[in-house]
Amino acid sequence: MKNIIVINGHELSFKDGETILDVALRNGIDIPTLCHLKGTTPTGTCRVCVVEVHGADDLVTACTEEAAHNMVVRTESARVVASRRETIREMLASGNHNCAMSGTACKDWTGFQMAVQADDQAEALCPAWGDCRLQDLAYRYQVTGDVPAGDDVSYPMEMANPFIIRDFSRCIRCGRCVKACNEVQVNKAIDYLRDDEDRILKIVAGDDKPLKDSECVFCGECVQACPVGALVEKDARFEGRAWDTKKVRTTCSYCGVGCQMNLHVKDGKVVKVTGVDAPPNHGSLCVKGRFGFAFIGSPERLTTPMIKEDGKFREASWEEAIDLVAKRLSALKDAHGPDSIGVFTSARVTNEDNYAVHKFARGALKTNNIDHCARL
Repeated sequence: MKNIIVINGHELSFKDGETILDVALRNGIDIPTLCHLKGTTPTGTCRVCVVEVHGADDLVTACTEEAAHNMVVRTESARVVASRRETIREMLASGNHNCAMSGTACKDWTGFQMAVQADDQAEALCPAWGDCRLQDLAYRYQVTGDVPAGDDVSYPMEMANPFIIRDFSRCIRCGRCVKACNEVQVNKAIDYLRDDEDRILKIVAGDDKPLKDSECVFCGECVQACPVGALVEKDARFEGRAWDTKKVRTTCSYCGVGCQMNLHVKDGKVVKVTGVDAPPNHGSLCVKGRFGFAFIGSPERLTTPMIKEDGKFREASWEEAIDLVAKRLSALKDAHGPDSIGVFTSARVTNEDNYAVHKFARGALKTNNIDHCARL
Protein backbone atom coordinates (compact mmCIF):
# COMPACT_ATOMS: atom_id res chain seq x y z
CA MET A 1 0.00 0.00 0.00
CA LYS A 2 1.25 3.45 -0.90
CA ASN A 3 1.85 5.74 2.08
CA ILE A 4 -0.01 9.05 1.73
CA ILE A 5 0.24 12.19 3.86
CA VAL A 6 -1.81 15.34 3.28
CA ILE A 7 0.11 18.60 3.77
CA ASN A 8 -1.77 21.85 3.22
CA GLY A 9 -4.34 19.98 1.13
CA HIS A 10 -1.76 18.21 -1.07
CA GLU A 11 -1.67 14.42 -1.08
CA LEU A 12 1.97 13.34 -1.02
CA SER A 13 3.64 9.95 -0.91
CA PHE A 14 6.39 9.14 1.58
CA LYS A 15 8.74 6.37 2.61
CA ASP A 16 8.79 4.70 6.01
CA GLY A 17 10.96 6.64 8.44
CA GLU A 18 10.60 10.02 6.71
CA THR A 19 9.62 12.96 8.89
CA ILE A 20 7.01 15.57 8.04
CA LEU A 21 9.86 17.98 7.29
CA ASP A 22 11.53 15.47 4.94
CA VAL A 23 8.33 15.10 2.91
CA ALA A 24 7.70 18.84 2.87
CA LEU A 25 11.21 19.71 1.72
CA ARG A 26 11.12 17.10 -1.02
CA ASN A 27 7.89 18.59 -2.35
CA GLY A 28 8.85 22.26 -2.17
CA ILE A 29 6.76 23.09 0.91
CA ASP A 30 8.62 25.53 3.12
CA ILE A 31 8.58 24.78 6.84
CA PRO A 32 10.93 27.19 8.64
CA THR A 33 13.63 25.76 10.89
CA LEU A 34 16.45 27.05 13.06
CA CYS A 35 17.93 23.96 14.75
CA HIS A 36 17.59 21.50 11.86
CA LEU A 37 20.87 20.64 10.12
CA LYS A 38 20.90 18.48 7.03
CA GLY A 39 22.36 15.01 7.60
CA THR A 40 22.29 15.17 11.41
CA THR A 41 20.00 13.87 14.15
CA PRO A 42 16.89 16.08 14.49
CA THR A 43 16.07 17.35 17.97
CA GLY A 44 13.23 19.85 17.61
CA THR A 45 15.06 22.14 20.04
CA CYS A 46 14.08 25.47 18.50
CA ARG A 47 10.37 24.64 17.98
CA VAL A 48 10.18 26.94 14.98
CA CYS A 49 9.16 24.05 12.70
CA VAL A 50 5.99 23.23 14.65
CA VAL A 51 2.99 22.18 12.56
CA GLU A 52 -0.61 21.28 13.29
CA VAL A 53 -1.61 17.63 12.86
CA HIS A 54 -5.31 16.87 12.67
CA GLY A 55 -6.42 14.99 15.78
CA ALA A 56 -3.34 15.90 17.87
CA ASP A 57 -3.86 18.03 20.96
CA ASP A 58 -0.48 19.78 20.73
CA LEU A 59 1.59 21.15 17.89
CA VAL A 60 4.41 18.82 16.81
CA THR A 61 7.89 19.55 15.52
CA ALA A 62 8.05 18.64 11.84
CA CYS A 63 11.74 17.70 11.98
CA THR A 64 11.17 14.93 14.55
CA GLU A 65 7.61 13.74 13.87
CA GLU A 66 7.51 10.79 11.47
CA ALA A 67 4.98 10.91 8.66
CA ALA A 68 2.05 8.51 9.01
CA HIS A 69 -0.47 7.18 6.53
CA ASN A 70 -3.47 9.51 6.12
CA MET A 71 -1.90 12.09 8.44
CA VAL A 72 -3.31 15.58 7.75
CA VAL A 73 -0.89 18.46 8.37
CA ARG A 74 -1.24 22.26 8.26
CA THR A 75 2.02 24.19 8.21
CA GLU A 76 0.75 27.79 8.43
CA SER A 77 -2.45 27.67 10.45
CA ALA A 78 -3.30 30.52 12.82
CA ARG A 79 -2.26 28.36 15.76
CA VAL A 80 1.07 27.48 14.14
CA VAL A 81 1.85 31.08 13.21
CA ALA A 82 1.02 32.31 16.72
CA SER A 83 3.40 29.72 18.21
CA ARG A 84 6.21 30.63 15.83
CA ARG A 85 5.76 34.34 16.49
CA GLU A 86 6.04 33.80 20.23
CA THR A 87 9.13 31.58 19.83
CA ILE A 88 10.83 34.16 17.61
CA ARG A 89 9.90 36.98 20.00
CA GLU A 90 11.45 35.12 22.93
CA MET A 91 14.64 34.50 20.94
CA LEU A 92 14.90 38.18 19.97
CA ALA A 93 14.56 39.12 23.63
CA SER A 94 17.15 36.57 24.77
CA GLY A 95 20.29 38.55 23.98
CA ASN A 96 21.95 41.16 21.77
CA HIS A 97 19.67 40.72 18.75
CA ASN A 98 19.62 44.38 17.81
CA CYS A 99 18.64 44.06 14.14
CA ALA A 100 14.92 43.39 13.86
CA MET A 101 13.67 45.25 16.93
CA SER A 102 11.29 48.07 16.10
CA GLY A 103 12.96 50.84 18.05
CA THR A 104 9.65 52.66 18.43
CA ALA A 105 7.86 50.52 20.97
CA CYS A 106 10.47 50.92 23.67
CA LYS A 107 11.90 54.06 25.21
CA ASP A 108 15.09 52.20 26.12
CA TRP A 109 15.99 51.40 22.50
CA THR A 110 18.91 53.84 22.31
CA GLY A 111 20.36 52.63 25.57
CA PHE A 112 20.04 49.04 24.42
CA GLN A 113 21.86 49.78 21.16
CA MET A 114 24.66 51.59 22.98
CA ALA A 115 25.09 48.65 25.36
CA VAL A 116 25.23 46.19 22.45
CA GLN A 117 27.84 48.31 20.67
CA ALA A 118 29.93 48.28 23.84
CA ASP A 119 29.67 44.49 24.02
CA ASP A 120 30.53 44.18 20.32
CA GLN A 121 33.43 46.64 20.62
CA ALA A 122 32.16 48.09 17.35
CA GLU A 123 29.73 50.78 16.22
CA ALA A 124 28.12 48.64 13.50
CA LEU A 125 25.01 46.56 14.06
CA CYS A 126 25.21 42.76 14.42
CA PRO A 127 27.88 41.26 12.14
CA ALA A 128 25.34 38.70 10.89
CA TRP A 129 22.91 41.39 9.67
CA GLY A 130 21.57 40.28 6.30
CA ASP A 131 22.83 36.73 6.74
CA CYS A 132 20.84 35.64 9.79
CA ARG A 133 18.08 33.04 9.81
CA LEU A 134 16.48 34.49 12.95
CA GLN A 135 16.35 37.91 11.31
CA ASP A 136 14.78 36.39 8.18
CA LEU A 137 12.06 34.72 10.27
CA ALA A 138 11.45 37.91 12.28
CA TYR A 139 10.72 39.78 9.07
CA ARG A 140 8.71 36.88 7.61
CA TYR A 141 6.38 36.71 10.61
CA GLN A 142 6.50 40.44 11.40
CA VAL A 143 7.96 39.98 14.88
CA THR A 144 9.89 42.63 16.74
CA GLY A 145 11.56 42.47 20.10
CA ASP A 146 9.16 44.93 21.68
CA VAL A 147 11.10 44.78 24.93
CA PRO A 148 14.92 44.74 24.84
CA ALA A 149 16.63 41.87 26.59
CA GLY A 150 16.27 42.22 30.30
CA ASP A 151 19.12 39.90 31.19
CA ASP A 152 22.72 41.02 31.21
CA VAL A 153 25.14 39.14 29.00
CA SER A 154 25.88 35.98 30.95
CA TYR A 155 29.20 35.14 29.31
CA PRO A 156 31.75 37.52 27.78
CA MET A 157 32.58 37.40 24.09
CA GLU A 158 35.50 35.07 23.33
CA MET A 159 38.04 36.61 20.94
CA ALA A 160 41.12 34.70 22.07
CA ASN A 161 41.70 32.59 18.97
CA PRO A 162 42.73 33.92 15.54
CA PHE A 163 39.86 32.47 13.51
CA ILE A 164 36.49 32.44 15.29
CA ILE A 165 34.67 34.88 17.56
CA ARG A 166 32.18 33.29 19.96
CA ASP A 167 29.47 35.76 20.94
CA PHE A 168 27.38 34.05 23.62
CA SER A 169 25.07 37.08 23.85
CA ARG A 170 23.61 36.14 20.45
CA CYS A 171 23.55 32.37 20.94
CA ILE A 172 20.00 30.93 20.77
CA ARG A 173 21.23 27.48 21.91
CA CYS A 174 19.77 25.80 18.83
CA GLY A 175 22.55 23.17 18.82
CA ARG A 176 23.41 23.39 15.10
CA CYS A 177 27.07 24.05 15.91
CA VAL A 178 27.18 21.00 18.21
CA LYS A 179 25.70 18.80 15.47
CA ALA A 180 28.11 20.22 12.90
CA CYS A 181 31.10 19.51 15.15
CA ASN A 182 30.05 16.10 16.44
CA GLU A 183 28.10 14.58 13.55
CA VAL A 184 29.41 16.26 10.39
CA GLN A 185 33.10 16.81 11.12
CA VAL A 186 33.21 14.37 14.07
CA ASN A 187 35.76 16.49 15.92
CA LYS A 188 33.73 16.41 19.15
CA ALA A 189 35.26 19.66 20.35
CA ILE A 190 32.08 21.38 21.56
CA ASP A 191 28.98 20.26 23.45
CA TYR A 192 26.15 21.48 25.67
CA LEU A 193 26.52 22.65 29.26
CA ARG A 194 23.27 21.75 31.05
CA ASP A 195 21.83 22.52 34.47
CA ASP A 196 20.33 20.05 36.93
CA GLU A 197 17.01 20.18 35.07
CA ASP A 198 18.71 19.33 31.75
CA ARG A 199 18.22 22.84 30.35
CA ILE A 200 20.94 24.07 27.98
CA LEU A 201 22.89 26.89 29.62
CA LYS A 202 25.76 27.33 27.19
CA ILE A 203 27.67 25.76 24.29
CA VAL A 204 31.10 24.86 25.65
CA ALA A 205 34.41 23.57 24.37
CA GLY A 206 35.71 20.67 26.45
CA ASP A 207 35.14 21.44 30.12
CA ASP A 208 34.22 25.06 29.27
CA LYS A 209 37.62 26.24 28.10
CA PRO A 210 38.52 28.73 25.36
CA LEU A 211 38.20 27.28 21.87
CA LYS A 212 41.91 27.75 21.23
CA ASP A 213 42.72 25.44 24.16
CA SER A 214 40.25 22.71 23.17
CA GLU A 215 40.24 19.86 20.65
CA CYS A 216 38.98 22.28 17.98
CA VAL A 217 40.81 22.08 14.63
CA PHE A 218 39.24 25.36 13.41
CA CYS A 219 37.53 23.87 10.37
CA GLY A 220 34.80 26.50 10.82
CA GLU A 221 31.97 24.01 10.31
CA CYS A 222 30.27 25.45 13.40
CA VAL A 223 30.51 28.97 12.01
CA GLN A 224 28.87 27.98 8.75
CA ALA A 225 26.12 26.13 10.64
CA CYS A 226 25.33 28.97 13.05
CA PRO A 227 22.03 30.60 12.00
CA VAL A 228 22.66 33.84 13.92
CA GLY A 229 25.64 36.02 14.90
CA ALA A 230 26.90 33.83 17.73
CA LEU A 231 29.81 32.40 15.71
CA VAL A 232 31.53 34.58 13.11
CA GLU A 233 34.83 34.55 11.26
CA LYS A 234 37.21 36.93 12.99
CA ASP A 235 38.75 38.36 9.82
CA ALA A 236 35.37 38.70 8.09
CA ARG A 237 33.57 40.44 10.98
CA PHE A 238 32.08 43.73 9.72
CA GLU A 239 34.14 43.46 6.51
CA GLY A 240 31.15 42.98 4.23
CA ARG A 241 27.40 42.43 4.36
CA ALA A 242 25.53 39.80 2.36
CA TRP A 243 24.12 42.43 0.02
CA ASP A 244 27.39 44.17 -0.84
CA THR A 245 29.53 41.11 -1.55
CA LYS A 246 29.55 38.93 -4.65
CA LYS A 247 29.96 35.16 -4.47
CA VAL A 248 32.52 33.64 -6.83
CA ARG A 249 32.59 29.85 -6.90
CA THR A 250 35.97 28.20 -7.23
CA THR A 251 37.94 25.08 -6.31
CA CYS A 252 40.19 25.06 -3.26
CA SER A 253 43.81 24.60 -4.34
CA TYR A 254 45.32 23.68 -0.96
CA CYS A 255 45.17 19.95 -1.77
CA GLY A 256 43.88 17.58 -4.42
CA VAL A 257 40.44 16.82 -2.92
CA GLY A 258 38.79 19.52 -5.03
CA CYS A 259 36.57 21.11 -2.37
CA GLN A 260 34.10 23.63 -3.78
CA MET A 261 34.04 27.05 -2.15
CA ASN A 262 32.52 30.49 -2.55
CA LEU A 263 34.77 33.52 -2.36
CA HIS A 264 32.82 36.48 -0.97
CA VAL A 265 34.27 39.48 -2.80
CA LYS A 266 33.81 43.15 -1.97
CA ASP A 267 35.48 45.90 -4.00
CA GLY A 268 37.83 43.37 -5.58
CA LYS A 269 38.92 41.93 -2.22
CA VAL A 270 38.12 38.49 -0.79
CA VAL A 271 36.59 39.11 2.63
CA LYS A 272 35.21 35.66 3.44
CA VAL A 273 35.14 32.04 2.26
CA THR A 274 32.27 29.56 2.64
CA GLY A 275 31.83 25.98 1.49
CA VAL A 276 29.51 25.04 -1.38
CA ASP A 277 26.94 22.30 -0.75
CA ALA A 278 28.17 20.18 -3.64
CA PRO A 279 30.49 17.18 -4.10
CA PRO A 280 33.03 16.36 -2.85
CA ASN A 281 32.89 18.45 0.35
CA HIS A 282 29.16 19.24 0.61
CA GLY A 283 29.84 22.56 2.34
CA SER A 284 32.66 21.44 4.63
CA LEU A 285 36.14 22.97 4.49
CA CYS A 286 39.36 22.61 6.47
CA VAL A 287 41.04 25.43 8.37
CA LYS A 288 43.20 26.33 5.37
CA GLY A 289 40.38 26.35 2.87
CA ARG A 290 38.07 28.46 5.03
CA PHE A 291 40.49 30.84 6.72
CA GLY A 292 43.67 30.80 4.63
CA PHE A 293 42.84 33.60 2.21
CA ALA A 294 44.48 36.69 3.75
CA PHE A 295 47.56 36.26 1.59
CA ILE A 296 45.51 37.14 -1.50
CA GLY A 297 45.32 40.80 -0.52
CA SER A 298 48.58 40.96 1.40
CA PRO A 299 50.66 44.11 0.75
CA GLU A 300 53.76 41.86 0.83
CA ARG A 301 52.75 40.04 -2.37
CA LEU A 302 54.92 40.74 -5.40
CA THR A 303 53.08 42.68 -8.07
CA THR A 304 55.91 43.01 -10.60
CA PRO A 305 58.73 40.67 -11.69
CA MET A 306 62.01 41.01 -9.80
CA ILE A 307 65.47 40.53 -11.33
CA LYS A 308 68.50 39.95 -9.11
CA GLU A 309 71.59 41.97 -9.97
CA ASP A 310 74.71 42.26 -7.79
CA GLY A 311 72.93 40.44 -4.97
CA LYS A 312 69.94 42.76 -4.94
CA PHE A 313 66.49 42.56 -6.49
CA ARG A 314 65.10 45.28 -8.72
CA GLU A 315 61.69 45.65 -10.32
CA ALA A 316 61.38 44.78 -13.99
CA SER A 317 58.71 44.73 -16.65
CA TRP A 318 57.11 41.44 -17.69
CA GLU A 319 58.68 41.75 -21.14
CA GLU A 320 62.18 42.15 -19.69
CA ALA A 321 61.74 39.29 -17.21
CA ILE A 322 60.29 36.83 -19.75
CA ASP A 323 62.99 37.72 -22.28
CA LEU A 324 65.72 37.12 -19.66
CA VAL A 325 64.29 33.74 -18.62
CA ALA A 326 63.89 32.65 -22.26
CA LYS A 327 67.48 33.55 -23.10
CA ARG A 328 68.93 31.81 -20.02
CA LEU A 329 66.91 28.62 -20.54
CA SER A 330 67.77 28.53 -24.25
CA ALA A 331 71.46 28.97 -23.45
CA LEU A 332 71.39 26.12 -20.90
CA LYS A 333 69.52 23.87 -23.32
CA ASP A 334 71.98 24.56 -26.15
CA ALA A 335 75.06 24.11 -23.97
CA HIS A 336 74.03 21.12 -21.84
CA GLY A 337 70.95 19.60 -23.45
CA PRO A 338 67.28 19.71 -22.40
CA ASP A 339 67.78 17.19 -19.58
CA SER A 340 70.00 19.72 -17.78
CA ILE A 341 66.82 21.64 -16.99
CA GLY A 342 64.20 20.68 -14.41
CA VAL A 343 60.85 22.26 -13.61
CA PHE A 344 59.03 22.30 -10.25
CA THR A 345 55.35 23.09 -10.01
CA SER A 346 53.01 23.51 -7.04
CA ALA A 347 49.81 22.23 -5.46
CA ARG A 348 48.99 25.81 -4.52
CA VAL A 349 48.16 26.87 -8.08
CA THR A 350 45.30 25.81 -10.32
CA ASN A 351 45.16 22.65 -12.44
CA GLU A 352 45.20 24.90 -15.50
CA ASP A 353 48.46 26.53 -14.41
CA ASN A 354 50.04 23.15 -13.72
CA TYR A 355 48.89 21.89 -17.13
CA ALA A 356 50.45 24.92 -18.83
CA VAL A 357 53.77 24.32 -17.03
CA HIS A 358 53.71 20.65 -18.04
CA LYS A 359 53.13 21.60 -21.71
CA PHE A 360 55.90 24.19 -21.53
CA ALA A 361 58.41 21.71 -20.05
CA ARG A 362 57.70 18.91 -22.49
CA GLY A 363 56.83 20.95 -25.57
CA ALA A 364 59.15 23.95 -25.40
CA LEU A 365 62.04 22.79 -23.25
CA LYS A 366 61.85 19.17 -24.51
CA THR A 367 62.43 17.71 -21.06
CA ASN A 368 60.51 15.26 -18.94
CA ASN A 369 62.19 16.57 -15.79
CA ILE A 370 59.04 18.02 -14.25
CA ASP A 371 58.08 17.35 -10.66
CA HIS A 372 55.62 18.50 -8.04
CA CYS A 373 56.28 19.57 -4.48
CA ALA A 374 53.42 20.40 -2.08
CA ARG A 375 55.68 22.74 -0.12
CA LEU A 376 56.14 25.15 -3.00
